[in-house]
Amino acid sequence: ANTTLAFYCRDNGLLLHIHRAMHAVIDRQKNHGMHFRVLAKALRLSGGDHIHAGTVVGKLEGDREVTLGFVDLLRDDYIEKDRSRGIYFTQDWVSLPGVLPVASGGIHVWHMPALTEIFGDDSVLQFGGGTLGHPWGNAPGGVANRVALEACVQARNEGRDLAREGNQIIREAAKWSPELAAACEIWKEIKFEFETIDTL
Repeated sequence: ANTTLAFYCRDNGLLLHIHRAMHAVIDRQKNHGMHFRVLAKALRLSGGDHIHAGTVVGKLEGDREVTLGFVDLLRDDYIEKDRSRGIYFTQDWVSLPGVLPVASGGIHVWHMPALTEIFGDDSVLQFGGGTLGHPWGNAPGGVANRVALEACVQARNEGRDLAREGNQIIREAAKWSPELAAACEIWKEIKFEFETIDTL
């Protein structure tokens, strides 16, 4: 069914978003089911343009290395074996189109340095509440997210360490963007602190 829908979307100039709702029923059970990286591979094979891949930060937790492993499986043409990331054998996708990973779920401007570091340039960052929850409305929320993203990309390209300097990078950008400053204030206390259950 997914491949039929993918063909329809291609024929009609549409993007196909693969949401991972209900994935936990299949892939978070240690005694049965399958790991999400298997689902990610199946969805890449059957067609799709972008897929929810977890965030590592925000409320859609996931182990960082494992998430990076299946993000590579979604995007890259050739992936070397790396057991620490859940890649148990080298995978050569030849010319099969990649799928953009989507990060969403409780993310806001303070997460931008980590999201930029984790997902890089080829990804979709969906800030629902992180945009609509801005105290001045959704347009200023979008501006705040864009300014934060551009600041992080510029800092990364200048060789700055996003993991170590991320909060400082956001604070520096907020001096020049009242929208970002307001977003920083509203989201400063919002944290999701729990252990990941997506492990190898």
